Amino acid sequence: MARKRLPLSPREKERLDALLAEVLDTTVHHYGTEPRSAVRYDKREEMYGGTGTTYLAQLFAEDELVNNRIGAYMVLPSAEDSVGFHTHGARAEQELYVGMHGRGTYLEKDSDAAAPRSVPIERGTVTTIRGDAYHAVRNEGEIPLIVFVITTNEP
Repeated sequence: MARKRLPLSPREKERLDALLAEVLDTTVHHYGTEPRSAVRYDKREEMYGGTGTTYLAQLFAEDELVNNRIGAYMVLPSAEDSVGFHTHGARAEQELYVGMHGRGTYLEKDSDAAAPRSVPIERGTVTTIRGDAYHAVRNEGEIPLIVFVITTNEP
């Protein structure tokens, strides 16, 4: 299960910026600061045992939002790309996915051995997960699947 964050090449960053700009405004208007774009870009190969490449445009620094660990655009460029099943239970986190572009499948299950349930994900679809439950997502189309991800710590 690959967890390593890899830097993007200048060409990959340019491609990711262009792809995101086609479908949404990624400008962040964070209170008390000048408007800006993402603070960091990550590339993850076979994320959580998934397939292909997942890109993350991290919108906030760690200390910018209360109880926030991640606020990012997750991009799965093609139908060969998925994020494998994983849980945030050990970190006591909740996660919210909002479909922004493309179409895919969101999967969830109660335990590692449980049968998964699936939800079609497209623009406007909202899913949540918390505790020890498992979840995964995969692109089902030939256009990039873009999902806005918010991960918070449970009180």
